[in-house]
Amino acid sequence: MSKKLIGVAAILFAAFAFAACNDTTSNMNSNANANANTGTVTPRTQATATPTPRYTEEQAREERERAKVNKETIGQSLDDAWIHTKIVAKLISDTQTPERKINVDVVDGAVTLRGQVDTAAAKAEAERLAKETDGVKKVLNQLKVVAAKAANANKASATNTNKPPTMKGKTP
Repeated sequence: MSKKLIGVAAILFAAFAFAACNDTTSNMNSNANANANTGTVTPRTQATATPTPRYTEEQAREERERAKVNKETIGQSLDDAWIHTKIVAKLISDTQTPERKINVDVVDGAVTLRGQVDTAAAKAEAERLAKETDGVKKVLNQLKVVAAKAANANKASATNTNKPPTMKGKTP
């Protein structure tokens, strides 16, 4: 279990590190703002695309192998593997969602969440995280809310223990 967690953490770290390398908004070049206050307003005619990390076929293959071990399904496209990676990372980093109890299947941009969570809030949060992930076309939330084991233990201990003893074969 710890090897899997370390492996997932390593992949996520590499993905985030790679994304940080492509971030051009934090460039501290001293000439960057030299012409910022020229008094000329020029309308922007074209939206600027945010650079995205390059997700490789090798990374996708590794993600599919990890998903297979966890009984998850990832489609054959690079986008499906990248979506899976992003959703799993979000679930791991969110304290409201028990990531390893949630299976994430991604096929053609459609995400299916399966497994068990302790609360309706965790179910809703997992769905929200999946829906807000770039590239996701739809989310099918099949998560089941099950009571925590502690609640079941309390039910068992709440049985009536004040019953009178039975007297098998004895006369009063």
